[in-house]
Amino acid sequence: MDPLHDPSRRHFASDNYAGAHPEVIAAIAAANGGHAVSYGEDPYTARLQEQFAELLGEGVEAFPVFNGTGANVVALQSMLTRWGAVIAPAAAHINTDEGGAPEKVGGFKIVPVATPDAKLTPEAIRSFAGSRGVHQAVPQAVSITQSTELGTLYTVAEIAAIADTAHALGLKVHMDGARIANAAAALGAPLPAFTRDVGVDVLSFGGTKNGAIGAEAIVVLNPDAVDGIDFLRKSAMQLASKMRFVSAQLVALLTDDLWLRGGAHANAMAARLRSGIESGLADASIRGVSFTQPTQTNGIFAILPPGVADRLRERFRFYDWNEATGEVRWLTSWDTAEADVDAFVAAIAAETRAD
Repeated sequence: MDPLHDPSRRHFASDNYAGAHPEVIAAIAAANGGHAVSYGEDPYTARLQEQFAELLGEGVEAFPVFNGTGANVVALQSMLTRWGAVIAPAAAHINTDEGGAPEKVGGFKIVPVATPDAKLTPEAIRSFAGSRGVHQAVPQAVSITQSTELGTLYTVAEIAAIADTAHALGLKVHMDGARIANAAAALGAPLPAFTRDVGVDVLSFGGTKNGAIGAEAIVVLNPDAVDGIDFLRKSAMQLASKMRFVSAQLVALLTDDLWLRGGAHANAMAARLRSGIESGLADASIRGVSFTQPTQTNGIFAILPPGVADRLRERFRFYDWNEATGEVRWLTSWDTAEADVDAFVAAIAAETRAD
């Protein structure tokens, strides 16, 4: 089959736009020969368990799923009673971009907390925790996103403080790690240092945004924090019959730190993009661009002059974040090349000077 798209095109709308890493494609092909037992009783899923134990320590258990929404919903559903609720930033993906799946499929309520940087704090958790009687859902867990929807990053100390506060209040801690590779690369810290070691109970480990094709994992770091996750994964339609193909992708990402290298590269390309724009602003080759968030991982949030975004999108696709203010979001990915970034910076310079 010939390609139906232009493989030379690069965009800055989402790391979901990127294709699969060649090593992931090779892993799928390697897993394809002959027959293997279905529903996870295969050697690739067994190897994945070994890899997560090597990465995070003995006693963890991984549950491969198809997508990040499924990972978050099933993980949180397993951490709550039927009357439970989850405290999360208002900007969190589980609150804004999962089509109501937590409520519709998971059957639990999100308690949104407005924050300027999409990060929770111990003070905010204390403000929203506690039962207010039968008329309201009872917060039983906290969900933080690392890195966040605004590209910001929790430090190790911040996560530890959140987990300590949550546990003292009787709440469990979930981490949405759709971009966990970007966070790990930016922190320069081993994965356990900002997850299991500081009190995170359950981790949604992202693969799709980092070179996989529909492959994520729920990683249970504290077995006492979950109940019935096997059954919930099935009832939420996240149990793969041919699981070897999902697991093989994650095995490839965890081999020789491919997941971490992909995250580090995406971060480096975002830093290059921001630096190129800042240099252009300094020498006046770029005009009228400002930034709204620090660039800590692979996301850049900026405000463009009126009309510039629409002209740029004729060549490079990206999304508006706040149409009222002109704020846009640019994301880099594991396969973004330096030439892609430089071409985009040159286009921004040309379009802002055109005004």
